[in-house]
Amino acid sequence: MSGPIRLYMSMSLDGFIAGPDDRTGQELGRGGGRLFNWLDDRDRAGPNGQVFREALETGAVIAGRRTFELAGRWQGDHHAGVPVLVLTHHVDDGDVPPGHTRFVTDLHESVREARAAAGGRAVLVHGAGAAQSLLRAGLLDEMEIHLVQVLLGDGRRLFDHLAGRRTELELVRRLDGRDVVHLRYRVHRASDPA
Repeated sequence: MSGPIRLYMSMSLDGFIAGPDDRTGQELGRGGGRLFNWLDDRDRAGPNGQVFREALETGAVIAGRRTFELAGRWQGDHHAGVPVLVLTHHVDDGDVPPGHTRFVTDLHESVREARAAAGGRAVLVHGAGAAQSLLRAGLLDEMEIHLVQVLLGDGRRLFDHLAGRRTELELVRRLDGRDVVHLRYRVHRASDPA
């Protein structure tokens, strides 16, 4: 049995995953670091700690190229040496990613490889572009949204480019943490708007 392909993302109540002007040196944009304050509570026995530990139990990672680069390529190890498949449109000759990371240009191939590598555990997805591509292709099984109690007002949105398709979601878990609500949704396949 294969584990789910699961988006794992902190988001403001108004739908932003980073503040404005996210770039190298300001990876989360202006004010975007606020979305991760809940991680300060990760070592405790409460919901924030539980969710953080669960993320570390995933068997593979699929990430978008922009997220990967902004994260400093995770120095080749996202966590515990799990394989990291980075979705990209183009790979420059000689650009070899570090550690357990490799570039993949085919969305379906990234899912097949991630599932195989995960060994029945969940595959963690990072990045708005990767999430949107997987949703449009019907390849995202679940979304774990860490809904932070803040309105950023501007920045990078998580769900901007879904090609006008409606996607039905089923709430399968809600954990109320300090300063955040962890919402896990099962994704039902997208359909064209009526």
